[in-house]
Amino acid sequence: MKIFVAGGTGAIGRFLVPQLIAAGHEVVGLARNDAKAGQLEAAGAKPAIADPLNRDALTAAIVDTRPEVVIHELTAISSLGDLKNLDHEFELTNRFRTEVTDTMLAAARTAGARRFIAQSFCGWPFAPEGGPVKTEEDPLNPDPPHGFSETLAAITHVEDAVMGSTDLPALALRYGFFYGPGTGISSDGAMVDLVRQHKIPLVGDGGGIWSFCHIEDAARATVAAVAKGEPGLYNIVDDDPAPVSEWLPILAETVGARAPSHVPAWMAKIAIGEGGVAMMTRNRGGANAKAKRELGWEPQYKSWRTGFVEGLG
Repeated sequence: MKIFVAGGTGAIGRFLVPQLIAAGHEVVGLARNDAKAGQLEAAGAKPAIADPLNRDALTAAIVDTRPEVVIHELTAISSLGDLKNLDHEFELTNRFRTEVTDTMLAAARTAGARRFIAQSFCGWPFAPEGGPVKTEEDPLNPDPPHGFSETLAAITHVEDAVMGSTDLPALALRYGFFYGPGTGISSDGAMVDLVRQHKIPLVGDGGGIWSFCHIEDAARATVAAVAKGEPGLYNIVDDDPAPVSEWLPILAETVGARAPSHVPAWMAKIAIGEGGVAMMTRNRGGANAKAKRELGWEPQYKSWRTGFVEGLG
């Protein structure tokens, strides 16, 4: 199939584009400049140069391609972000998740595409209530922490647009916390650097549940979603949701760092805000049964325990 990919040079795109080509698909990738176009060509894709925030240019790039599938993986996440004001750090990504999602969906319809796949997130958006692990049927947080509301609204926008697309089958893939090459949790990633510097402590009881997904497994799930799965939402995570108190010390040991120190929640709030404390103490993870069942997908790294050892490089 001919597939249009926006975000083909990003963290997941660098794995997704080669996997799509290896599966026999023809890939056209959105490039914002000549350097990005060269990266796409080196990966075997044909570049289409346009500014994703220019609605007319992006629409023309998609319509001229006439793709059968359109995949939206655009983000602008360059660091861990300021957890006291995540909305500021995610300002551009939130525009990609709102106005660019709308542009791409409309262009996909005009181009006659048969399927639309968008990136969503399965990290902290779930309501921090009830059991520790949530399915696609469970609600997102109706009262997000200070500094998180605009980012959650953007995630909700993507998912509402997907769920409301009755004429064009659409899926939103809720990826877990990425780790592996090119991510913050990699052998040379920003988060691992902070762990090595002993700058990420256990906050409170460390009871927040995190669901991880190796970056290659996320790409593999996306390739599977090209041909399989009913329209809707899918949690793309590994089989082993775990509390911070469990995974953070193991990550530290794996990368040769000292065991994390302990900091009370009230003290941590000064540095990382209400949202950061919530992620460390009250977060809820995601269940992947639906993705396994409907996409026919199985994570290669079934647990971060193995992935941290074998898959960070």
